Amino acid sequence: MNVSSTVWIVTIVVILGLFVFDFFAHVKTPHEPTFKESATWSVVYITIAILFGGIVFWQYGATYGGEYFAGYVTEKALSVDNLFVFLIIMTTFAVPRQYQQKVLLIGIVMALVMRGGFIALGAAAINNFSWVFYLFGAFLIYTAYKLIKEAGEEEENEVQQDTKIMKFAKKILPTTDEYHGDRLTVKIDGKRVVTPMLLALVVIGFTDILFALDSIPAIYGLTTEPYIVFTANAFALMGLRQLYFLIGGLLDRLVYLSYGLSLVLAFIGVKLVLHALHENELGFINGGENLSVPEISTGVSLSVIMGILIVTTVASLLKTRGDAKPAVKDGETGSPVLGDDTTAASTGTTSTGTTSTSVTDTERDSR
Repeated sequence: MNVSSTVWIVTIVVILGLFVFDFFAHVKTPHEPTFKESATWSVVYITIAILFGGIVFWQYGATYGGEYFAGYVTEKALSVDNLFVFLIIMTTFAVPRQYQQKVLLIGIVMALVMRGGFIALGAAAINNFSWVFYLFGAFLIYTAYKLIKEAGEEEENEVQQDTKIMKFAKKILPTTDEYHGDRLTVKIDGKRVVTPMLLALVVIGFTDILFALDSIPAIYGLTTEPYIVFTANAFALMGLRQLYFLIGGLLDRLVYLSYGLSLVLAFIGVKLVLHALHENELGFINGGENLSVPEISTGVSLSVIMGILIVTTVASLLKTRGDAKPAVKDGETGSPVLGDDTTAASTGTTSTGTTSTSVTDTERDSR
């Protein structure tokens, strides 16, 4: 796949432009998005991703087009799982609903930047050492095993991890337990301190690194083209903010999502190992010669991934169809209720002791 520097630059500028537009059009003015707003823009960003895939088909052929869509679907599925973690972080820090958009968008941009670094490192490693596929494959298979083993305990594990990061951040940063609008820092008694908004972003930043460790090897199992890896990640992350508010309480109903994702990661891990054997250069395996093993095509990969995700989603909804929480109308809260814990976020208190407050005249004078 021959992608010129000009195409790379134009692509990056367009993607950054979409994030800037998203900020000024929806995030700059704090508000809780309505269900209609979230649904509309989710459709818009998914449509943009599909249209881009059509351009890849047109310009580079069906093989690369198929790799893009396989990567996009996989990254989107992993992103939905990430939303559950974001929900826990928002609840833990009692981020007021009208400010959650800002935290999410900044967190998503941080994730894209970090993934860009991992993509570059992954591409360099693959180009120089074909045995890296063995490592990627083994890591994904291990991750799949870990997902299954910890299924049902995700929330408890995430809260423990968030608490550790928060305690570490508070040791090295002067902090306040009160929100001051959507400010990240504020002056109190002449001293600059960090608000819970910034602490939430710190936790999301660390979490994004862990997400990248899973997602980048996974998509390199579907394509070795850095351009496809980057764009599939970018378009999967784009619209994630709207999806967070759109699916709301549905996250709690996807009880089999971890199992489905573990199967997807295990499948891609096996695919990577088979590819590594086919390209083998390790002397202690078959004398350093390539092995004649079957390779899984992009079409088969896309079909298997889509099939697993569809079955997982349908099975989850059937399992929990009697547990659905009624959505609150737009006129009442502006979006569906995410869960019981979100009530704490709207009132501003959680077990962490964090409280949300509006900015008073006195606080403004202290800045």
